[in-house]
Amino acid sequence: MDIIFVNNNTVLGILCFTLFTLFGTCFSRAFTANFVFGDSLVEVGNNNYIPSLSRANYEPNGIDFGWPTGRFTNGRTIVDIIGKFVIYIALLRSTKDSKQEFNVYYVYVPILPGQELGFETFTPPYLAPSSTGPVILHGVNYASGSAGIFNNTGKIFLARINLFAQVDNFANNRQDIIDMIGLPAAMDLLRTSIFSITIGSNDFINNYFTPVLSDSGHRLIPPELFVGSMISSYRLQLTRLYNLGARNIVVVNVGPIGCIPYQRDSNPSLGSNCANSPNLMAQSFNNQLRGLITELRAQFQNSNFLYANAYHIVQDIVQNHASYGFENADSACCRIAGRYGGLFPCGPPSRVCVDRSKYVFWDSFHPSEATNSIIARRLMDGDANDIWPINIRELERFN
Repeated sequence: MDIIFVNNNTVLGILCFTLFTLFGTCFSRAFTANFVFGDSLVEVGNNNYIPSLSRANYEPNGIDFGWPTGRFTNGRTIVDIIGKFVIYIALLRSTKDSKQEFNVYYVYVPILPGQELGFETFTPPYLAPSSTGPVILHGVNYASGSAGIFNNTGKIFLARINLFAQVDNFANNRQDIIDMIGLPAAMDLLRTSIFSITIGSNDFINNYFTPVLSDSGHRLIPPELFVGSMISSYRLQLTRLYNLGARNIVVVNVGPIGCIPYQRDSNPSLGSNCANSPNLMAQSFNNQLRGLITELRAQFQNSNFLYANAYHIVQDIVQNHASYGFENADSACCRIAGRYGGLFPCGPPSRVCVDRSKYVFWDSFHPSEATNSIIARRLMDGDANDIWPINIRELERFN
């Protein structure tokens, strides 16, 4: 196996054209398309098109992206950043006995948009008017701010697209793809695509732990029963995705939600400590989620379900923030009020820190682009503590 390092897209284009001209075929991208499901951690603007109170299409959100797109951060999300162009080039040549063989080269090319998996543009939101026709052949982002595994999660924000509806939307796109390129080609496209799901934190933050909901009965439900119901519902949706043709599925667990600025300001008696109860429920969910991933891998042996341990990664960043170059690991960069800036969402009245790269958190709930970059890098190249049983880089090599 040979390794080729290319510095930019121009050189890559020349290289790929030359190889194609001289030898035969140049295949780009390990994955044919990128389908994203989840909540505001990975949303790119779906809520802009529905009557939701959970939106980020206003300043100062997107201050480092260029404009407010609906991303709940200062710049790019984790799925935006999955960052260095990996291209597979297969060279077809003739041997002495006139037989043909392929030599495979791996080409690593860093590009500005930061798509680790080789997609030239950011995956568009499902509800964008332009997300039709050939555009969807490269993937679609279905994520929605305040969304959860349960259908009633986030209802205080009015409209949102929970996981059941997101999978429904994917099923619609799947039929569109079949209509465009035919069933065999469509199933091959889905088989060689990557799917990621980042969801679950809102089922705790904007459901179980939301006072206006909890007082009506949620807190009467034992935590273990609530978590068990989440896993049962999640199993149905992950199985449904598989049955619709998904094979490479990255499932991201729930991070240490007790450490976000919102929870710190909501629990002032804890001082500088994280809120324990939300973290314990997240850990309980994560333990059962890993068991679910193990179960699905055994049930569907031609699948690649990966368990992405965001809890472990973010906890490490918070606890060892200085070693990552951060100066603040407990407060929001974009803030209005509260000791930790966690009492109100980021919006036009907010004050914004001067150097966003020094803050772990962008706002009350969401990580900064600097944090997203670290998470993305560790999901791409991390060990089994970060993502199990293999990382995304290894997954694309197997694809």
